[in-house]
Amino acid sequence: MNLLTNLKEIKNYFFKKENIYYSVLIIIIFFLDRYSKFTIINNFSERTHYVNKYLNLDLIWNTGIGFGFLSTDSSLLYNLVTVTVGIVIIFLLYVFAQSEKIDKFIYSIIIGGALGNFFDRLAFKAVPDFIDLNYNNFHWFTFNVADIFITIGISIFIIRSFFIKN
Repeated sequence: MNLLTNLKEIKNYFFKKENIYYSVLIIIIFFLDRYSKFTIINNFSERTHYVNKYLNLDLIWNTGIGFGFLSTDSSLLYNLVTVTVGIVIIFLLYVFAQSEKIDKFIYSIIIGGALGNFFDRLAFKAVPDFIDLNYNNFHWFTFNVADIFITIGISIFIIRSFFIKN
């Protein structure tokens, strides 16, 4: 009986009306990322496509985490990082469910992007990155749409943590 009560509480907690709205945001971000990657993978080869003097589309396959950090040919390290990313996403979903509205928005943005890259890690054994920002000979790390959302979410989280007092 106690287990059944706990399961009902968990269901009620996760399926609050506001959680559904933010879950839709997660799904939208996930599918925006999927669409952008699908378009690039199916329409671009491994060569660079010049867009303008500051932006190129350059498909690369990232086996590491953010900005190629921890890239390796080791399947053990790759799998360890993938499992760790999965655990972090599960933790973020738990925190998301317990958060206030503004924090739910922030976590939704991060989770939507993280799920996009996690999907690629499972489906392709690498994450397709393709946005190459540059100025003269300086090139920023190549990234994708999911990375944009993750970065925006983390930036808002940091700004909120440092500058907005509860």
